[in-house]
Amino acid sequence: MNSSFENIIKSEKPVLIDFFGAWCGPCQMLAPILKQVKDSLGERISIIKIDVDKNQELASKYQVRGVPTMILFQNGKQLWRQSGVLTKEAIIKIILEKSNG
Repeated sequence: MNSSFENIIKSEKPVLIDFFGAWCGPCQMLAPILKQVKDSLGERISIIKIDVDKNQELASKYQVRGVPTMILFQNGKQLWRQSGVLTKEAIIKIILEKSNG
């Protein structure tokens, strides 16, 4: 998992990682919002969901303490991170501001 994860975040295209828990109410609220973000931005973004219970090593590597936590990567660099639920508009604005996509 980790080596493929490293390859994913090295992408020139911005990659938004959603660290979530299946048991987490706010995470379930965020899921349809992220789908709308993907629908709006299409090929300009990759959105990857990471279940913290199944990927504890990865979650601890990125110091994910609470879920949902979104982290935006591009070219292997962390551009932004935030815990909690944001609106579709806020997420899109951040992606466009932080990335050179």
